[in-house]
Amino acid sequence: MGRGRNFPPKMNGQEFIRRARRYARRHRLEFHFDPARGKGSHGTVYVGNRRTIVQHGEIGRGVLSTMLKELEINRRNF
Repeated sequence: MGRGRNFPPKMNGQEFIRRARRYARRHRLEFHFDPARGKGSHGTVYVGNRRTIVQHGEIGRGVLSTMLKELEINRRNF
């Protein structure tokens, strides 16, 4: 099994926020996006009691993996 199997190679910030919101809804967790908590084109996404910083532009695989780890979300469930 390849490391990147079933993992989107790239995603933009808006898509990440949409997916995080859906994930939170499915798992009955609180979701909040605060665009003011971040510099420039970055904002903070809260899922349950976890948070991560998201940029509005393109998000690469490594950064996406780190963001999901910070939110404690399994990439297969995302």
